[in-house]
Amino acid sequence: MTTEAGLAAPATGAINAETAETFARKLDAVLLPLAALLVGMSIFSIFLLFLGKSPIEFFQIVYKAGFGTAFSWTNTLARAAPLLLAALCVALPARLGLVIIGGEGAIVLGGVAAGAVAMLAPGLPGPIGIIFMAIAACVVGGAWIGGIGALRHLRGVNETISSLLMAYIAIALMNHLVEGPLRDPASLNKPSTAPLPDAWRIGEIPGVGVHWGLAVGIIGCIVCWLLIERTTWGFAARIVGGNVKAAQIQGLPAGLLMIGFTALGGAFAGLAGMFEVAAVHGSANASLAAGYGYTGILIAFLARHNGLAIIPAAIVFAGFEASSGLIQRRLDLPDATILVLEGIVFITILLSDARQDRVSIVKLMKGASA
Repeated sequence: MTTEAGLAAPATGAINAETAETFARKLDAVLLPLAALLVGMSIFSIFLLFLGKSPIEFFQIVYKAGFGTAFSWTNTLARAAPLLLAALCVALPARLGLVIIGGEGAIVLGGVAAGAVAMLAPGLPGPIGIIFMAIAACVVGGAWIGGIGALRHLRGVNETISSLLMAYIAIALMNHLVEGPLRDPASLNKPSTAPLPDAWRIGEIPGVGVHWGLAVGIIGCIVCWLLIERTTWGFAARIVGGNVKAAQIQGLPAGLLMIGFTALGGAFAGLAGMFEVAAVHGSANASLAAGYGYTGILIAFLARHNGLAIIPAAIVFAGFEASSGLIQRRLDLPDATILVLEGIVFITILLSDARQDRVSIVKLMKGASA
């Protein structure tokens, strides 16, 4: 009995220590990004003081414009819809150690693909037309970003640089197509594709006042979380992200995973472009290049590339962006002020990631136990 008790006690202690460490890691994943966000906002407050503006008034306006009323929430959630999908374009490849920052290219090309389908087959019934637009947008966006994964795997091209450069190429290609072969002759002041038939337009979620892209984005985040955390493919992707050579030694198809996950991320970004055309603009035009792809980078990093965490992060930054116009009118600041805030927050997030080993709760626990 004594021997059995003596053996059981260390085992129980080991289990308790492992459970505590697991809980601490989950707590780190929540507290460190929140701390980085608060530090970034504090630094931005100092910037406002130098400009002679009140930080308290600034953030009161941000809250009022982004979350203070029912109309504010509707505006915020409408902006969050493409941000959810754009963030997935960054988060999915990041689980394999790939930093993709060119989701903007997949968004604009996905929107152009949707507009082109509407021009080529305008007689299709509404639901079928919407499905065809979604498929075209996913294929084009997936091929565009998936090609970046292929370049990394086959030729060793840095995915961060190539995705950024290809985003500029995509925007130039979008401008060429919208102003040239796909241009509607009736669009005089603002070149665009032909307006979508009414049956092809995507309506609002009943009782919410926001188009269905929001629901698709939330579902996409949940599905991606399940893919990464609850499937063998996701487990293999995380192994590749930890150590590519070790994964290859174990026989994992690292190259196929890179191409597959980048293509899936690009498909989500292309879908964001489709919703912008079918639910917001009604045609493909230069308004597709709204910067959602770049804000998605910040959201994905703030969420630590966790699909579920992307949902609240996207809503927070959608609220920030929804307040830019009111800030310009009330505080006499340029609407790009929000971009300064986002840039500062992005830097603090990167710094928190770089210093995670020294400031994390897990590190403190190990130091205390030592």
